Amino acid sequence: MLDRHITPFIQRAISGVARAAVNVGLKADHITLIAFGLGLFAMISIAFHAYSMAAILLLASRICDALDGAVARLTQPTDAGGFLDITLDFLFYAGIVLAFAVADPLARALPAAVLLAAFIGTGSSFLAFAALAAKRGITSMAYPGKSFYFLGGLTEGTETLIAFIAMCIWPEWFAEIAYGFAALCATTITTRIVAGYFTLKK
Repeated sequence: MLDRHITPFIQRAISGVARAAVNVGLKADHITLIAFGLGLFAMISIAFHAYSMAAILLLASRICDALDGAVARLTQPTDAGGFLDITLDFLFYAGIVLAFAVADPLARALPAAVLLAAFIGTGSSFLAFAALAAKRGITSMAYPGKSFYFLGGLTEGTETLIAFIAMCIWPEWFAEIAYGFAALCATTITTRIVAGYFTLKK
């Protein structure tokens, strides 16, 4: 829901950094891998209860995730790069939730499982529609710079990052945040299924 409003601001903020990255020879795929590497360190930090460090790494990872797209647009976006980016993003989101469960399996296993199930719903509805939209040549006006059609929803990347940061700030409230965010994801799943079905049926 917030991504389409936040993305233009972020793109303007990192445009200079993106140009500098291109000038020193950094490729978009390199930055995608750096973003995922930072995410892995965030997962490790969470698993060892270093939540403040995890929050910093989470933010750094998502800044790099925005930067790789900016660099790609300044050079030459590729299908391979788009595939790598979205695949590692989904692994990142799942890995963060898993790390919270690893940190306290007795208290967090069930809410983590519920949230991961919700992520499967949001991810599958998102990717299934993107694949069929590409087959039909349907493009997104809200996210024209993306590698494929982004079907929006109540819970997108910005909302997910906010939830993760909240979990790091208040880890004792992980279960409540996880259940609440899973409920919001359920709304996104429902709206995506309905919107996607009727869009493709036309």
